[in-house]
Amino acid sequence: MSADTIPATPGPMPVRRWRSLLFVPAHIPRFVETAHDRGADGIILDLEDAVPQDRKQEARRQLSESVSKVGRRGASVLVRVNRGLRALACDLDVAVAAGVDALVLPKVESPDWVLEVANAVTELEGERDLPVGQIRFLCQIETPGALSRLAAIASANPRLIALALGPEDFSAAVGGVPNFDLLLAPNLAVLFAARAAGLLPLGFVGSIGEFSDSPKLLEIAMHSRRLGFAGALAIHPAQVAILNQAFSPATEEFEWARRVVAAQKNATGQGLSAFAVDGKMVDPPVIRRALEILSFERSS
Repeated sequence: MSADTIPATPGPMPVRRWRSLLFVPAHIPRFVETAHDRGADGIILDLEDAVPQDRKQEARRQLSESVSKVGRRGASVLVRVNRGLRALACDLDVAVAAGVDALVLPKVESPDWVLEVANAVTELEGERDLPVGQIRFLCQIETPGALSRLAAIASANPRLIALALGPEDFSAAVGGVPNFDLLLAPNLAVLFAARAAGLLPLGFVGSIGEFSDSPKLLEIAMHSRRLGFAGALAIHPAQVAILNQAFSPATEEFEWARRVVAAQKNATGQGLSAFAVDGKMVDPPVIRRALEILSFERSS
């Protein structure tokens, strides 16, 4: 079976929510040992940028054990692989394994590349008696050239589950600084492409290197949620709780959503599809937003 024959309708997401995905250098045991205590919805064992070239083989040798350790408390387990063909082949050989929920593909620039990786993963799953299509893809958009191909990338293969802009790499690629002015447009492009394809949009309209200024981090993350993003990637444990808070509804949002749903029931009994709550008109799109907020309660 080729990757193209994976059922068009993907299976359920590997976690209830991906509000926070924490990068962990796969070659540093002390970081791996404590990753499951950080509270992240998912842990990304990084074989790419966080691992020096002369330590990559060591990280690969430890990966199977690392996967078991970081997933101890139910977090999703992801592995970020390298982009170069030789390194990617070595990475896939150890990363396509039981316990791995998704691969993070860096510097994705075309749908053809996604298909090539998907085909290789399908072959490995078949050889290892793993369910075909079990391992999903989070694609990182990190170059300006990828922006014109976002729609094709997002729909390249049913393994895709999420898209994210890599703010640091993208900014470096265009010769700029990772600030709001530069990152808003590409983040929105990724958001729109992900939503159109039914994927999870992960985004943070700022530098993910910010971890010492908690108020600023919270402000940027909450702004990103208001734009429509569902979560973000973290490079430091201190960012996790802030992202979890920012990408979760506040108490007043839950209260508003309950009022909307209660009012909807009354309106339906009267044959109405639009009605007022708190002095504002409510119609089907608003109801959909209220139900999405309440889904956090059902999945917690």
